[in-house]
Amino acid sequence: MGKQFGTNKDKLAKLLWSIALPGFGQLLNHKYIKGILFIALEFIVNVMGNFNQIILLSYHGRIQEAIDQTDYQWLMFYPCLYFFAMWDAYNDAEGEDKPYMYLPFVFSAYFVTLGLILSPTFTIFGYLIGPMWLPMLFLFIGLIVGGLIRWTLLRLEKQKARA
Repeated sequence: MGKQFGTNKDKLAKLLWSIALPGFGQLLNHKYIKGILFIALEFIVNVMGNFNQIILLSYHGRIQEAIDQTDYQWLMFYPCLYFFAMWDAYNDAEGEDKPYMYLPFVFSAYFVTLGLILSPTFTIFGYLIGPMWLPMLFLFIGLIVGGLIRWTLLRLEKQKARA
């Protein structure tokens, strides 16, 4: 079964597997050392930051307990690790290369980290959102900011090419 060049099916598949667990996309790209390294790093940061416990507590609405369980010094590594692994899997996959495609990933990592930093005290309509939900909400801001910067750079390049 050959690769389909010029399509983004392979890129999307690798990206989605990397969302499932950092490192899976690299394994599918046959980048075994990188894949194992990302899986190991994800496991270490996840355990040391108490992330699985935070997820369970957050889904049960026990936000203050989730905040109390969070090791922010460890968990702040997670967004950058996660989004870099996603971008790396996407970037290494077969398919059309799109200029500045890294920007939504980069700004997502920045804003998710910011959401995590603000999560112990940030409220929306008086409700504490916590270390799982607030970073997820900030993800959309990162995607929008990264997408807008990418769109602006592409437009500037187009205008420059016409001149």
